[in-house]
Amino acid sequence: MVAFFTSIFQLIIAGLVIFAVLRIRKNLHAKKRSRYMLITFFIILGIVLIASSATVIYSTKNLPRDYKNKISAKIIIPPFNILDTPISSVYKDELIDNPKKSGAMLIKSGKVAFLHRIALVRMARYSVELQTYIYENDVTSRILMHELKMAADRGVKVRIIVDDNGLSSDTSDIMLLNYHPNIQVKVFNPYEYRSKILKYPQFLFNISRLNYRMHNKLFIVDGSAVIIGGRNVASNYFDDSAEMNFSDTDVLFIGKLAQDALGSFEEYWAYHKSIPVDVFPNHNNPKELENLVNDIVSKSAYYQQEKEIFNEAVKIFIESYNAKKFPIYWGNARLIADSPKKAEGGEQISPIIDALDGLWKETKKSIYVSAAYFVPGKNGTENLIKGTKSGIDINILTNSLSSTDATVVYSGWDRYRDDLIRNGVNIYEFRNEGYKVYNRHNSGASLHSKTIVVDDKISWIGSFNLDGRSAIYNTEVIAAFFNEDFAKILRQAMEQDMSEYISWRLYDDNGKIKWKTNRDGKVIISSHSPDTTLLKRITTFLLKIIPEKLI
Repeated sequence: MVAFFTSIFQLIIAGLVIFAVLRIRKNLHAKKRSRYMLITFFIILGIVLIASSATVIYSTKNLPRDYKNKISAKIIIPPFNILDTPISSVYKDELIDNPKKSGAMLIKSGKVAFLHRIALVRMARYSVELQTYIYENDVTSRILMHELKMAADRGVKVRIIVDDNGLSSDTSDIMLLNYHPNIQVKVFNPYEYRSKILKYPQFLFNISRLNYRMHNKLFIVDGSAVIIGGRNVASNYFDDSAEMNFSDTDVLFIGKLAQDALGSFEEYWAYHKSIPVDVFPNHNNPKELENLVNDIVSKSAYYQQEKEIFNEAVKIFIESYNAKKFPIYWGNARLIADSPKKAEGGEQISPIIDALDGLWKETKKSIYVSAAYFVPGKNGTENLIKGTKSGIDINILTNSLSSTDATVVYSGWDRYRDDLIRNGVNIYEFRNEGYKVYNRHNSGASLHSKTIVVDDKISWIGSFNLDGRSAIYNTEVIAAFFNEDFAKILRQAMEQDMSEYISWRLYDDNGKIKWKTNRDGKVIISSHSPDTTLLKRITTFLLKIIPEKLI
């Protein structure tokens, strides 16, 4: 069925292009015009046919048996002692004394988050596993890519899973790493037709499959350390975009949680919707990997202007880690991950939802939430209001209309926002210039964190947005960490983001919701979503017609 509709769509596009060309050439002589029409028709027909033939399977169940065996045997990681890895050996005594506990390091800054990843890759001895929703083709992403390639050159095995929604094109740089004998790349739940023009019609006519996405974010090294949080792989997640940067939160865990994260990764790696790049069209020239590396080395500012500074920063980080100079907090940690079977639809119940319910029942005094896309729904709103009436101090930070990169999600949040404010929930919205980045002072800002702190005891960090999409359609992963000192520093970081210098405080002024902030030393009060146009506010209102579970 989808093939039929995409073919029809292609023909419509072809017809429209031909019509447009003829309109542009309307002053040509009739004979020339007919000739031009014929040539254009055959060119577009060829493009359509090529696009139609460039397809990929979306389940390894359809692979020939011998080919499947060949691919699965590509990456073999030999057994190794986790305690003897460069990362674990630093805390070997602690890991032996507390084998069921994990150590946690908070990562707030995007620059530091990137530095952590590079340093861990350079410390890797055996394996690196990367699971992400987005991997962009930009400078920062390519630097990480090159570091992974250099690790593979020295024998480290690298496995990467990226969701197909998160690839900017079918020739994304990350897919080229698959040519390296020590690197394998898989794409989760891919679109069957690889032509970019067919992406949206495919989604429309095959929404029952393509609406389910892998949103997990894990960065695992030697089974010893895992970075978990909200960051994808792109410049704007590491404070290096000139246009907009995301304020996000990661945590580096060592110990048991890293091994649990590896178990979750393995489940996705073996799942039939994780498709090896080997079977994708247009990926049959291994020289492209060499060309990519040469391009990175020759064009990246990192190699031309900042290489020495960057390498010195990585060196200092590794030396500081080895000397135990970073604050690390030990406690029990629990990884809660959706099964990849959630991407099949049906009646799969997310264990994260169950954990959220349990977290809410545990709350006695306070709850702090930083959620980029917050749509609590009717039941969630009722529970939050009941919480405030029972004396719980509830504080929620989410994006403002001006800072969000998903207006449709804000329209969902807008349904519940005013009721929460009028019933005593403390609401804050992130400003679109909420924080400034070194060398990126003209860039905008958007909140991207997904963190919760309960009673200054329990910390919750991961990829799960508190909205219907994360609950129903996306696979997600989070870490629950039990350490009071860590919970307090995470809460303090959240409070800083909620301050009047970074966010808007919303309040009820005699029945009218208002926004208040401190900008350049002046108190600013707005009676509507600040820093937005009337058209955007009208658009947001109209978007409320979209069913909540689809936003």
